[in-house]
Amino acid sequence: MAAVKTSSNGVWQGDDPLHFAFPLLILQSLLILLLSRILAFAFRPLRQPKVIAEIVAGILLGPSALGRNNSYLHALFPAWSMPVLESAASLGLLFFLFLVGLELDLRSVRASGKRAFAIAAAGISLPFACGVGVAAAFRRAVPGAGDAGYAPFLVFMGVALSITAFPVLARILAELKLLTTTIGETALAAAAFNDVAAWVLLALAVAISGSGDEGGKSPIVSLWVMLSGAAFVAAWMVLVKPAMGWVARRADAAGHGGGGEVWVAATLAGVLVSGFATDAIGIHAIFGAFVFGLTVPKDGDFARRVTERIEDLVSELLLPLYFASSGLKTDVATIRGGEAWAMLALVIVTACAGKIVGTFGVALACGMSAREAVVLGVVMNTKGLVELIVLNIGRERKVLNEEVFAILVLMALVTTFITTPTVMAIYKPARTGGRRLHHRKLHGPSAPSSPSSAAATANVKELRVLACIHGGHDVPAVINLVETIRGHTQPRRLVKLYILRMVELTERTSSILMARAARKNGLPFLRPQRRHGGDQVDVAFDTYAQLGHVTVRAMTAVSALHTMHDDVAAVAEDKRVSLVILPFHKRHHAHHHAHHDDSADLGPEWRAVNRRILREAPCSVAVLVDRGFGGGEQVSSEQVAHGVCVVFFGGPDDREALELAGRMAEHPGVQVTVVRFIHSSGGKEHQEQAQAAAEVTLRPSTTKNADRSYTFSAAAVAETTENSGWEREREMDEAAVAEFRRRVGPLVRFEERVVVAAIGKGTSSNNNVVEEVVAIGKSREYGLVVVGKGRLPSPMVAQLAVRPAEHPELGPIGDALASSGHGVSSSVLVVQQHDMTNADEVPVSVVVDGLVAQHHDGGGGGGELAGNKQDMAEP
Repeated sequence: MAAVKTSSNGVWQGDDPLHFAFPLLILQSLLILLLSRILAFAFRPLRQPKVIAEIVAGILLGPSALGRNNSYLHALFPAWSMPVLESAASLGLLFFLFLVGLELDLRSVRASGKRAFAIAAAGISLPFACGVGVAAAFRRAVPGAGDAGYAPFLVFMGVALSITAFPVLARILAELKLLTTTIGETALAAAAFNDVAAWVLLALAVAISGSGDEGGKSPIVSLWVMLSGAAFVAAWMVLVKPAMGWVARRADAAGHGGGGEVWVAATLAGVLVSGFATDAIGIHAIFGAFVFGLTVPKDGDFARRVTERIEDLVSELLLPLYFASSGLKTDVATIRGGEAWAMLALVIVTACAGKIVGTFGVALACGMSAREAVVLGVVMNTKGLVELIVLNIGRERKVLNEEVFAILVLMALVTTFITTPTVMAIYKPARTGGRRLHHRKLHGPSAPSSPSSAAATANVKELRVLACIHGGHDVPAVINLVETIRGHTQPRRLVKLYILRMVELTERTSSILMARAARKNGLPFLRPQRRHGGDQVDVAFDTYAQLGHVTVRAMTAVSALHTMHDDVAAVAEDKRVSLVILPFHKRHHAHHHAHHDDSADLGPEWRAVNRRILREAPCSVAVLVDRGFGGGEQVSSEQVAHGVCVVFFGGPDDREALELAGRMAEHPGVQVTVVRFIHSSGGKEHQEQAQAAAEVTLRPSTTKNADRSYTFSAAAVAETTENSGWEREREMDEAAVAEFRRRVGPLVRFEERVVVAAIGKGTSSNNNVVEEVVAIGKSREYGLVVVGKGRLPSPMVAQLAVRPAEHPELGPIGDALASSGHGVSSSVLVVQQHDMTNADEVPVSVVVDGLVAQHHDGGGGGGELAGNKQDMAEP
């Protein structure tokens, strides 16, 4: 096309949108984002950084795969459109390099000591020397590789092999829980040295490469470029850095209002000015953005606020365009012949060996163990996105031809791809498994006793509770629940409350900034400063600590969701807590009419986090389904006034709930009711039901999915196959109830309800166990209903395994109360007692009198007997 127009007049006026720059850019972006997201999802089990998916997406869309069809390539990625795509992507790259500079704290680099500097020096010099040697082989073996100037080609090859991708490295270390271990701290500091040196070398390579069109400029011009670049860096560090410190202080003083936005806008303008300045000098614009990022203070909230303003647009839209455009320019078909593929193998081996051997040798000399030294070498070999930036600049400058460029892109993919699997194979992530020394629960010999006198009060053991939250919306319910559990309000410091905010570790820069601020291993640090609700959370818990005479300590865990449970379990163990409180993965909002109950789902990932915590926690766990407990607002001890109903069927989880009830009953503002469901021993019909319950047997089911069906303790299933466990559990239940009633006396209203078994002849929907429990939650008499999860269930609860499960991790009773369709208005607390013998859970079939129970959806939520041996059909 002779001239490229921006937008079309539409198809109705005869224009083809694919012939105009802007609509074609939109379509190209959609294709790139869609394919890169699909690939990122596919690579997630392999723990690969997102940049891998983005590069592979570009390769698949480009001439290596789909682009081999000329009609497709000319329609969707014509040559005239590439400058438009690359310009949009380069703007994102400019701000990304600013974020890289923002992540890099020069003070930590200076304070990292001689060891990190020595490791960085070895990790640069040996691979750089290897790169120079490989460059000579390339110029002989690859046609056209020797067309560029010798010096620029050597420098670009040396930088390509010696560089470490600091942003990718930080994310890998954080995900593997190595961020602030000795290895992580050393790797970050060495990578920071490496980063600075690499950008200086890149600026040098750009300066001496010239425009490329004339085969390079004179040495005098290159000298002027280098001197001007050095003057730029000096000016920005001497003049701009103090100015940005003043801007950050003004922005922090202005808070999050309109005054602070002015300084954020000024900072973004500074990025553009810096990029323009270095481009005018003759060094790439991204160098200026990187240097400007170094000048922004890392203390205070300003750096994080600027990061949050731009990182989503940059990392989720513009940066994928840049790396996909790298893939679009990569044509694997240009790698022709066995010699070229041998060069690919050579450059991969050389890059890995140079970085790993150089780092390993110096790390050993610095006193690190052999395994740690190997891990350090492997993580320092991370290339990824920074490598692609170097290669693209080399291609733009015509220092690297198409074949060399394709070989080095594949090298970057391979070296980055192998980093995480290799580290995980030789160095297990920190804080996983094994070291679970403290196993705690409330009910049992070591449980805190409930005092009934002032003398006994002095001997009360401190209750340690770990409450996990997602954000400010969880705070009122957690505080009201802890206030309810604490019991006595007069004695001081009877409860020690740990608050753990769970933050997902993503590839966002702000996420890494939070993780690096952790005091140890990406785990808790005090007083997290966050833009959304952080101050309000701190104020709320500080107020509760002062007014409620409770010790409160706030922490934050920044983790990938698949490892979040390790952090929660580690804190529970380190702080020796007896109870972990988890927020349910759905947020309920109860209305004036009980049958209206809206819920916002946090997603299946957070549900999986809760399930792993329930399985791995070294203490008892309670899941809180909040429907505005305590009125949805934080109240003082004197203002607490609500009813709590504890539903008791039997089993260890229900006994743990009963222990909580004993604590709650001592609070003057809490009225506790315990409802025990039993079978009557009188009357022929009730005797038949009791006999049916006694004959319930649980059998492991191989056809049911544990994610969609209720699971019970494997130990319980083994015992109930011979009915040996029911009688022992019944005796323990009777003893626990008798002791509970003796202790609490008139403080608790105790009620026994006779119910008909959920399975068996004569079952009536009006007298169903589930309906009885749901009626309690719908009665509006209680603000909180406490139930046991029922991993080792009573016969009545065991029969409910035939019900279709919506939230199987809560057990049959908890699921019925938590389900939004039942119109329950009370908040629900589902308690699981810590018991290692019940940790393994399996889906089951329910057998009554020799017949396997099957679910028949009749709307009543119950079940009936099927006269066959088939297992329950999946709901």
